[in-house]
Formats: sequence, structure tokens, C-alpha cells
Amino acid sequence: MNLYPINAGNFKLDGGAMFGVVPKSIWQKTNPADANNMIDLTARCLLIEDGDKLILIDTGMGNKQSDKFFGYYYLWGNDSLDSSLKSYGFQRDDITDVFLTHLHFDHCGGAINWNKNRTGYEPAFKNAHFWTNKNHWEWAIQPNKREKASFLKENILPIEDSGQLKFITLPEEDLLKNSEMGFDVFFANGHTDKQMIPILTYKDKTIAFMADLLPTAGHLPLPFVMGYDTRPLLTLTEKEKFLNIAAENNYFLFLEHDAHNEIITVQHTEKGVRLKNVFSAKDIFL
Repeated sequence: MNLYPINAGNFKLDGGAMFGVVPKSIWQKTNPADANNMIDLTARCLLIEDGDKLILIDTGMGNKQSDKFFGYYYLWGNDSLDSSLKSYGFQRDDITDVFLTHLHFDHCGGAINWNKNRTGYEPAFKNAHFWTNKNHWEWAIQPNKREKASFLKENILPIEDSGQLKFITLPEEDLLKNSEMGFDVFFANGHTDKQMIPILTYKDKTIAFMADLLPTAGHLPLPFVMGYDTRPLLTLTEKEKFLNIAAENNYFLFLEHDAHNEIITVQHTEKGVRLKNVFSAKDIFL
């Protein structure tokens, strides 16, 4: 198995929204804001080369939305999904499976493109299956009013129309061992219903793709929960459970949205689970 970090682009979001009830005077110590109160974020995906499978976890925002839409997210830098794939010798058509942790636009927008004439939509990965789970799919196609702006129908419905949609098995509890993808999946419901956190065994290490359960290293303290989460008290409980396991078993946490910290480990302290070490993906994967 080979792993590759894939940067699908960089953006900014309001720091207050990203840290919920936590005061700016506290969260800005780890995630400094600009003059507009925006903090640096990224869409860091993960590419898994395993035998004849090439699995992409999440896809970033994509590029089919309007300039007005992207204007809300202050795009920065030159990274893109295509250039990142190319840097490792891959292209979109090589991808066999796209695993979507959840269907918010910044995680699945890159799964669907405009067609050639911009009259409709088509899969951005024509040879891939797109994986979600049945509960989350139903949650996304009939969105609640709080999340409606994050579940964009043009990102979601064309996946079903393509015939390339697949569903991961739902476990009776919160952990699915040895999923259809060949890795374990932890299901978390605080951010959105049935978000999926992949957990991979890579050589002698356990790698967890944290998605929005832990957006940045700055979110390690339990009360640091995003304002976007639909069930913040549940997020707190899920975070505590997962971070305790991560600390006890020396998990390497792959951070999807942290623009400056790619992979971290954590440890138990008197204040709870806190940062232990920071690594670049090259330190761990190459």
C-alpha cells in the first residue's frame, strides 16, 4: 500500500464559525485570523494505492460553482486536485473508488463537473465508484434547513444518476471493521449524520483520516467544536472517545482542513488529550 496527500485547494472560513462558542482570544493562538476574521484552511484529500485499487478519500470543493460562490471562501494558493494527482504520476481516470466522508460541498464538490457544453453534470472520475452510506445519503438529499446550504444538489444527485453510487455497510455500533474499502470506518453523528472516518493500517502505523471530527490541530480541546455541527454535544462525546483511543494507541491523525499541520499524534495530559507531535505527510508516507 502507498499513501499520497492530495491538496484539492485552499480556502478561508470565519474563525468564529470554525470554533463555535470558544472566544477568539483563545482560538487565535493556534489559528490566527486575518483582518476579516478569516482563518487559513485547506482541502487535503488522501490517495490510497492498494493493489489494483486507487482510492481517493474526499475531493474538495471542485470548480463548477460561480465566482460569487467561491468569493465567500477566499480561495488562496495554487494547489489543485489535478496538479496534486499529477505530481505523483496519476490522473482522474486512474481513480477506481472515491470515498466521501460526508456530502458537504467542501468534501464532495470535486466529485462532479460540468459536462463539455455546460448543459449538465457528469462524474469527475469516470471510472470510479462513489462511496457513501445509505443513512447519510438520505440525510443529504432531504436536507434540514441548517445544512441545506452545505448539501448542494448539483454535487449529490448526479452521482446517483451516473450509476456509480455505492453504499458502505452500516455497522450496528459506531465502528465498521474491514469495510468494502479494505479499511475500518468510524461513524460519527455530531457534525452531520453518519460522517465516516477512515482508519487505515499502513506498515506499522494506524492512520485516521479525521475529516470534520477534528478539522485542525487547534480543535483538540473537547469544547472546541465547530458552529457548523448539528449536534455539538454529541461531537464532544465522539471526539473524546476517539481521541482517547488515538492517544492510547498512537494513531497518526491526518488532518483534512489544517492548512499548516498535515499529520499529528496526541497524548494524555492533565488537561486532557493534547498535541504530541506534528509530522509532514512525507515523514510518514514516503
